[in-house]
Amino acid sequence: MAGTMRITVSALLVSTLVLSACGGLRDSRVNPFNWFGRGEPAPVTTTDSEVNPLIPTRSGIFSSNRGPSTFEGTPIDTVSALVIERVPGGAIIRVTGLAARQGAYDVRLTPANEDEEAVDGVLTYRLEGLRRAGTRQGAPATREVTVARKVTSLTLAGARTIRVEAERNALEARR
Repeated sequence: MAGTMRITVSALLVSTLVLSACGGLRDSRVNPFNWFGRGEPAPVTTTDSEVNPLIPTRSGIFSSNRGPSTFEGTPIDTVSALVIERVPGGAIIRVTGLAARQGAYDVRLTPANEDEEAVDGVLTYRLEGLRRAGTRQGAPATREVTVARKVTSLTLAGARTIRVEAERNALEARR
């Protein structure tokens, strides 16, 4: 027992000394944290118009995020769940769908009409997303997508039903 204890204490002492010596290697190439170097400032390429892509172009109190949609998504295969959650100032529409193949990204709920208005009391959205080419079908868990959209009280004022359409089915939620 004493021999095992002596070996254990010796191993701990040696490992402590080895680890304490690592402080001197902090700035050397042996340290894996230094393999890619430190971040350095780089010049930013600017265009003539000085447009920052992180700042939206539309601004102001009366501007609207609605407008002609240039989203080129395709419908997701099926809608499996539709949940409407009331929040101050409107509601959040949360939808879960199942894509036909793996790799669906940038999934959105796009309004069926440009004005995002209810038609005959029905507010309709399409569940759409972009797809990668050449992907496998995969298990259902790997093809599941979830998306949410906030809708204002003004948009909900004329709606009694919210409908979400996919390629093969649609789900509705009524008040």
